[in-house]
Amino acid sequence: LFVGPLTKISSMPILCEETSLYPQDLLDVQENSSDLRWYLVYTRSRHEKFLARHLHSKSMSFYLPLVSKEHFARGRRTHSYLPVFSGYLFYFGDAPSDVYKLAPACVSCVMPVANEIQLVKELRGIQTLLSLGTQLTIEASLSPGNRVRVRSGCMSGLEGTVLKRKGRTRLLVAVNYL
Repeated sequence: LFVGPLTKISSMPILCEETSLYPQDLLDVQENSSDLRWYLVYTRSRHEKFLARHLHSKSMSFYLPLVSKEHFARGRRTHSYLPVFSGYLFYFGDAPSDVYKLAPACVSCVMPVANEIQLVKELRGIQTLLSLGTQLTIEASLSPGNRVRVRSGCMSGLEGTVLKRKGRTRLLVAVNYL
């Protein structure tokens, strides 16, 4: 019996990363149509990506920010992609009833967004952080702190709240609509 040298096995995602923004320029270009607007879709538990797949297959505009999470299961390192906002998906379209019709088993509630300009600005901030590959953690609760705007560097222009967690200073970027 010959046993070769031990080699490090790289971790692989359980599933490949899926489309989280459709179309890719959705947050950059807003269509000037009174019929299209932003909606916040509250999904059943753990149905965000399922709904996003259905919207993508029908070429319907949406944003589901996903963050990579590494964990160990049965002695193996795995990656998975979790929604930044558990239970929520952002839909841009003409009628909220389209989302209900497409996947009625996934959708709990569809709410129109009152301040669309502010929502898009905050979603752009989240997308910027995700595209930079910065290490993000999902925070369950918000703590009071100082509001700041980053003036220079790769996160220039982003606004957030300064937090202290485990002795480290962090920047919390949130979507206030939620």
